Amino acid sequence: MSSASALNSSHDPVCPLCDRPIPPGARSTRHHLTPRLKGGTHLGTVLLHQICHSAIHARYSEAELANRLSNVEDLKADPEIARFIAWVANKPPHFHAPTRSMRDRRGPRRRG
Repeated sequence: MSSASALNSSHDPVCPLCDRPIPPGARSTRHHLTPRLKGGTHLGTVLLHQICHSAIHARYSEAELANRLSNVEDLKADPEIARFIAWVANKPPHFHAPTRSMRDRRGPRRRG
């Protein structure tokens, strides 16, 4: 990597979930820490890689996110997301892959 690339990557935002940089052109989205449907429209958001954001919503209902996973620290501590983070940690910052819903494997979705 050239010194110019290294310099630019140090200024890229960092995904607070996986701690990888989010370079220009990488798929990224804002995640409402408290889901909008649960009153989080005007509350805090964080910029995440799209794959990280998709991983969260594939695993948890809006109610679960609002009730027990409404901050990055709690998300990172959850075993399912911890496994995802370990898997994605060595992927390049631009990496993206389709995310399969984990909720489908756990049974019917609970209404929250």
